[in-house]
Amino acid sequence: MSYLDASNMTGGYGRADILHGCTLTVERGQIAVIVGPNGAGKSTAMKAVFGMLPLRGGSVMLDGTDITAMSPQDRVKKGMGFVPQVNNVFPTMSVEENLEMGAFIRDDDFHDTMEQVYTLFPILKDKRHQNAGELSGGQRQQVAVGRALMTQPKLLMLDEPTAGVSPIVMDELFDRIIEVARTGISILMVEQNARQALEIADRGYVLVQGTNRYTDTGKALLADPEVRRTFLGG
Repeated sequence: MSYLDASNMTGGYGRADILHGCTLTVERGQIAVIVGPNGAGKSTAMKAVFGMLPLRGGSVMLDGTDITAMSPQDRVKKGMGFVPQVNNVFPTMSVEENLEMGAFIRDDDFHDTMEQVYTLFPILKDKRHQNAGELSGGQRQQVAVGRALMTQPKLLMLDEPTAGVSPIVMDELFDRIIEVARTGISILMVEQNARQALEIADRGYVLVQGTNRYTDTGKALLADPEVRRTFLGG
C-alpha cells in the first residue's frame, strides 16, 4: 500500500459533488502533482485528503491507517502538513513567530527543525524578525512551507505554491520542494504551472471534472501528445 492512498473519493459542497471517484496515491519521498483545467476539482481533492471536505464515498489511508473520519487537526498529528493557496501566513507576526506557530503540536525542542528550515530557506533567517506581511510573495510562500515543515510532516501538501510568483522564484521553490522530498517526505501538490510541475513529478494526475483523466509518471504525461495538446498548450 502507498504511504498515502486516497481512493475513489466522492464529495463536494452541499448536495453537489465535485469529486467523482478521484484516486490519489503517493509513495514515501515521492513528488505527486495534480494538474488540470480550472474547476477540475484539484483544490477540492486536496481538501478532501486533508479532511476539510467530508466524503460521501471513498476512503483516505495514511501509512496503512484509515483516517477518513479524522479531523484536519488529528491528521496533522498523524503526519500531514497542509499549505493553502491564500491566507497561509500570519502577516502581523514575525517570520520566526510564524515558524514557532508551526510547532504548536510539539512538546519537544523544535529549534533543530527551525535551523533546518533556515538552511532550506536562508532568506528567512535573514528576515526572521520581520513581519511576514512585509515580505514578497515568494518569501511568504517560503514562510508558509517552513511553518508546515515545523510540524515534522511525513506528507506535505501544497496548494498552488507558485501562484503569483515570478518564474525565477517558481524555479527556486521547485528546487526546495525537490530537496524536501529527498529527505523522505512525500509531497502532494496542486500546481497551475503544469508543465514545470510535471518536470519534477514522480507521479502526475490530470483531473477533469473531479475524476482522473490521466495518471502516469510526470515524464510520461509530458510526452503524451494528447495531454500536451489538451492541457499543456501543445
